[in-house]
Amino acid sequence: MDALSTQKNLPNVSKLKLFIALSRTPHALLDMATPSLAALLWLGRFPPVETVVIGLITVFAGYTAVYSLNDVVDHRVDHEKLQMGGFGDAGKDLDVTVVRHPIAQSMLSFRAGLLWVIGWAALALAGAYALNPVCALIFVGGCLLEVLYCFLLKVSHLRILLTGAVKSSGGLAAVYAVDPSPSFYFVALLFLWLFFWEVGGQNIPNDWADLEEDRKLGAKTVPVQLGLERAGLLILGSLSLAVITNLLLYHATAYRMELVYVVISLLIGIYFLVLPGYRLFSTKERVQAGALFNRASYYPIALLVVIGIRSIL
Repeated sequence: MDALSTQKNLPNVSKLKLFIALSRTPHALLDMATPSLAALLWLGRFPPVETVVIGLITVFAGYTAVYSLNDVVDHRVDHEKLQMGGFGDAGKDLDVTVVRHPIAQSMLSFRAGLLWVIGWAALALAGAYALNPVCALIFVGGCLLEVLYCFLLKVSHLRILLTGAVKSSGGLAAVYAVDPSPSFYFVALLFLWLFFWEVGGQNIPNDWADLEEDRKLGAKTVPVQLGLERAGLLILGSLSLAVITNLLLYHATAYRMELVYVVISLLIGIYFLVLPGYRLFSTKERVQAGALFNRASYYPIALLVVIGIRSIL
């Protein structure tokens, strides 16, 4: 079934479900584990209840705004891709709920999408400022980088550097929300860890799955520009560095991380990142790109469970 037929078969989708699709809410909820994990890693304990409540609201609003912003800015490109037969197997993607890119498919108006982004961004900005003005600056910077990332689709595959920075911004903001003066060494390692996870586990696999559509579109992505062999090597290298950087990050915390948690975290990294990354590199199959993307999306929440238990015990 192609994308246009899919659109015709979804005439009664509620407006709320379309906004959830625009925001990629299931993926955003998984991503909320990242800032929670970053704060716990630095503090070694749960922050005050007030900080937790404001933080969770802010994080949800922030991820909702940024994911929606991507679709709003990219709606013309997404519509062009749709016309060329894209989105046909979108149902297997964790990013998809009901329908992919509802604005591009004319199921949601551009104006409604823009207002949705503005509303959630305003809430996220207010919450971030209440936690720490630095968090508000990080959020604004992340939004600007996301817009620039979208505009560079047909310009350079090096835009991947921007998405790594955007994905790292949530974790960085969380650290500054619980401590106005964290260790620069810890912050730098946190940035690199999330950067490598995003590049190898999310961005390149997602572009790999869209390879044929992106070629027709003239998009400059890593798989299109470098080929699948080098893209696969870049994925493996990034994911390996993500696992290594995660272990170094444990050493940079202000408290002692017991060996059992280090070993468990290593095994989680191998299972959620390295193994599916190697499978994609070996087979070069599009379905394995989607499998890597989906499994890597659960990596932060798996680690959050481990560090959460460590913080309680």
